[in-house]
Amino acid sequence: MTHGAGEQANSLLGSLSHRLRSGGGRRSFPYVLLAPTVAIMLVVVLYPLIYNFVLAFKNMSMYHFHDARFVGLRNFAQIFRETELYLVFGKTIIWTAVNVFFHVTLGVAIAVVLNGRIYGSGIFRALLILPWAIPQYISALTWKGMFNHEYGAVNLILSKVFHLAPIPWFSDATWAFIAPIITNVWLGFPFMMIVALGGLQSIPHELYEAAELDGAGALGKLRNVTLPLLKPILAPAIVLGTVWTFNNMNVIWLVTGGGLPADKTHILVTYIYKAAFTYYRYSYAAAFSVIVFFLLLGFTFLFMKYFKVSEAAFE
Repeated sequence: MTHGAGEQANSLLGSLSHRLRSGGGRRSFPYVLLAPTVAIMLVVVLYPLIYNFVLAFKNMSMYHFHDARFVGLRNFAQIFRETELYLVFGKTIIWTAVNVFFHVTLGVAIAVVLNGRIYGSGIFRALLILPWAIPQYISALTWKGMFNHEYGAVNLILSKVFHLAPIPWFSDATWAFIAPIITNVWLGFPFMMIVALGGLQSIPHELYEAAELDGAGALGKLRNVTLPLLKPILAPAIVLGTVWTFNNMNVIWLVTGGGLPADKTHILVTYIYKAAFTYYRYSYAAAFSVIVFFLLLGFTFLFMKYFKVSEAAFE
């Protein structure tokens, strides 16, 4: 029996080896390797996405959990009739635009400085990447403590060093919205810095020498050499940064407690989370998330088409 099993195993191995040596085996082998990953993605990503779309057309809530029925576009109609949607959407646009703007400008500016010949650049790179390396949860709670009105480091510095009145970070709606923006800018610029630094190191030095021969100064070299050559690298990073920031509920939720004061600091993703897990309006939240999905999908498509991201990145 053992001898027969060994012969059978050898036969199977020989057959597999023959198939891999043949053209058909070489063509099918990559798909065999990809099959487990594809199966996991279908279970983890595709199924929840489809279920979310189905849920958006039902009336599932805490009161209709097991007897949810199909209601068509009623959830979407209700969302677009609410004036609060447009206020939250406007805050989300401000949140995303301000964060991404400072992520890119600070990241590129610091990368340009670090790419030059400065003493201890390696130490500065390690220190500046710390905000991105520290877990976001810890950083957000640390900044929340620093924004404390009476004992926070930010107000103490403002009062002791600059002789300014303490800022009501969590009792005023405007300042309560600015606080998580400052936190997220601090958390996000290292990613753009690393991306820009990698792009800067790939630019041939001969191009800068040629620009100097043409009479270009520092700003001329930045405008005509550095930024155009960084565009293919920064454009995909900006798309990713925009999507991440648009959907980043951790900082808002942790710094302002999920909408303080009086739910005035919500962005779309925190508003959806509260609708689903505070008010248990599951189908309403699912319909809202479908709207956000198509907003981000449309933005990504238009951005990539306008800046020709896919073409520029592989030229």
